[in-house]
Formats: sequence, structure tokens, C-alpha cells
Amino acid sequence: MVKVSVPSRICLFGEHQDYLGLEVIAAAVNLYFTAKASPREDHMLHIRIRDEKCGGLNAQSGKQYQNVAFDLTQPLVYTGKREYMKSVVNVLNRKGITVTGADVEMDSDIPIERGMCSSTAMVMALMAALAAVSGKKLTPAELASFAWEAEVKEFNEPGGMMDQYTAALGGLVHLDFSGETKAELLPAIPSGCFILFDSMQPKDTLAVLTSAKTPTLEGMRILKGYGVGSIRDLASDPVKERQISRLPASIAAKVRANVDNYRLGQKALRMMQDGDVDPHQLGGLLNREQLNLRIGLGVSTPVIDRALETAISAGAYGGKVNGSGGGGCLYVYAPEEKYDAIIEAVGKLGLPGKKLTLSDGVRFERSGS
Repeated sequence: MVKVSVPSRICLFGEHQDYLGLEVIAAAVNLYFTAKASPREDHMLHIRIRDEKCGGLNAQSGKQYQNVAFDLTQPLVYTGKREYMKSVVNVLNRKGITVTGADVEMDSDIPIERGMCSSTAMVMALMAALAAVSGKKLTPAELASFAWEAEVKEFNEPGGMMDQYTAALGGLVHLDFSGETKAELLPAIPSGCFILFDSMQPKDTLAVLTSAKTPTLEGMRILKGYGVGSIRDLASDPVKERQISRLPASIAAKVRANVDNYRLGQKALRMMQDGDVDPHQLGGLLNREQLNLRIGLGVSTPVIDRALETAISAGAYGGKVNGSGGGGCLYVYAPEEKYDAIIEAVGKLGLPGKKLTLSDGVRFERSGS
């Protein structure tokens, strides 16, 4: 039997920037999707997976599962949206990794539809487990790339590769998507803690991504006619930045938000690379990114805004929505000694919380049973 564990992630800086070919600072955290897989002698794939109804933060699965079965001798044809279990098998087969019969049990403590990359972690866990049972241990880069294909490219949906690379590599990581993906592991933040909260608002990731991505790409298409090649150009050249005023107001607001968030990410990156992170300054940068996400990109919600204000009043340095937004989870960065007060204050709003720690990337274990 092989067991694969895939961590969730939080995005510190660069939300909505990976699919623009920009940069992200993200961290793998201690919430996991696991897959236990054993080979079968026939060509059937049986998957037993935690019921999605048990999808909130700190929810106990109660051992409620859904069961899915596929006959691997037959083509796996998509009949609906986001049929990730089928796409995992199809992508692996196209990559020359023939998926063989297996029994798979999958479980998770990652909140579902909350911006915590539960779908990505599920795809990666299943993909890594099936590949291992079929005799191939995927490298982190292979797993990230193949999983992105199965989740995003296969269904022609918007979405970048932050989730896949962060989960595969683990730790605190700087990712540059300007060409071939470049990854740089960063030193851990020296003090304080991250606290995750569930807004209890399910989110439509596809709709949120489309509302943020499509106008920005349209704005960049228009600005290309004025010599602007990328968000980086706007962030580094004041003359080019002034060209944003040529855009319709609604599009200009999203482009400006991305420009400022790119600058924030660069400032945070320099701090982290130097190993000299001031907690108050880092919290301030997170708050400013949240402002851009709320006003410029329009991906926060009143519930999330109130939770952040409450946590900061209780002693947090700062925080932001996590993931694409429109609901889901948020997190704050805070002094360790303020953890209990923050949990209590936000808990009074009815929102569950959990302290996060950095996690390794994808883990493989084997046993004889």
C-alpha cells in the first residue's frame, strides 16, 4: 500500500497574479488531503472519498464517504464539469504512466470550497498515489505540472499553478511564473503565527477567477497598443503606468490593484530573502494587499472584512482573504501571545479558527498492508 499526503496552502502575496505570469509568495500548511492506494488484480479503480458535506474548517468527517468506481478498460469520457478523478487517469495515461487497477481511500481536513486548494490537493494526492501504484514516483515538478493539466487545462478553466507548486514543494516558497516556473525556498518567518478562519461562505472559484482575470487580461490587451507588455512594465515605469487612465474605470481599477500587489510582493520578497522580517511591517503589507483585493478586485466579502477588523482589534498584525476570494477562508498574522484572544474574538462572530504551521510538501509512505 502507498499513502500520499498533500498539504494545503496560504498565499501571502500575489493573489490573482500567478495566471498573469507574475510572482507569488505562498506557504504550505498543516491541513492535508491523503490517499491510501493498494493494487488490484483486475482493471477496476475503486475510490472511497470523504463526503464533501463534511467540508468546513475543523469539521469531523464522521467517516462519511462517497464511493466511485471506474472500469479502466473503457475510455473515461467527461459527462460533466470538473470530473477530476477521470482527468487524473486520462492525464497520467497520456504522460505514459498506465494507470492500473487500485483501491483508493481518500480523506482530508482541508475545508472544501473555501479557497484552501482542496480540489488541487485531492487531484495531487490521487495522481501521486495512482502513479506510485503503477510503478512511477512523480517528482514535485512533474506532479505540479501534471496536476495543473488535470485540474485546469483539461477543462479549459482559468487558474494558475500556485497551488500545485506550493503543495508539491512545501515550506515558504517564492514562485516566478514569468516563463518556465522558478521556485525559491525562503526562510521561515522568524516570529508570530498564522491563524486561519472559515467565513462559512462557500465560494464559486470559477466565477471569482473569471471576474478578476478576464477584465485584467482585457486591460493588458488594450495597453499593449501603448507599449505595455506586462504588469511588471506598469510597476517599474511611471510613464507606462499613466497609460492605465486610458482604460474603462472598472478595468483600470483591477489593473491598478494588480500593479500595487506586485509591488507589495516585491517588497515582502526582499524582506524575506534578507531574513529581516519586521512583523508589524509584514502585517501592514498584508493589510494593503487585502485592501486591493477588496476594493480593486472586488473579491472580499463583508463577513471576511468584519472578521479581519475584529482580529486586528484583538492584536493581529494584519491579514487577508486566502485564495481567489468571494467567500471561503481568511487568515491573520499575529503575535503568538495574542492567539487565544484572537480566536475568542473572531469566534464570537461564529467563525471557527485554527493555528497554522508550515508543512513539508507531498509525502510518500509505503507499507506491506
